[in-house]
Amino acid sequence: MATDFRQALLDLRAELQAVAETGDESAGVVELDQARVGRLSRMDAMQAQAMAASSKQRREQKLRQIAAALRRIDDDEYGFCQSCDEPISPKRLEFDPTVRFCIDCANQQEG
Repeated sequence: MATDFRQALLDLRAELQAVAETGDESAGVVELDQARVGRLSRMDAMQAQAMAASSKQRREQKLRQIAAALRRIDDDEYGFCQSCDEPISPKRLEFDPTVRFCIDCANQQEG
């Protein structure tokens, strides 16, 4: 079971890293040269820059979660809730292989 999830995590990591290579270009500094770019175009560029920065933060967070899940696999702790030590449902892991908590403990943490 852990081997299948390891591969899913590795695939997800590769996908996020590929997106990062293309997405980081959008987060560059917005030029304020009014002769080259109109005010609305600058506003659009600044909005795109903010969205790219937010996407980058989410990607980095997911990459950290993937790394932690891979460590749990290596330590034979993968698939067990980090709160109650009960097994996490395989369907929950299929949905998100980086989850750390069973559904009951996740609900308690959110509520």
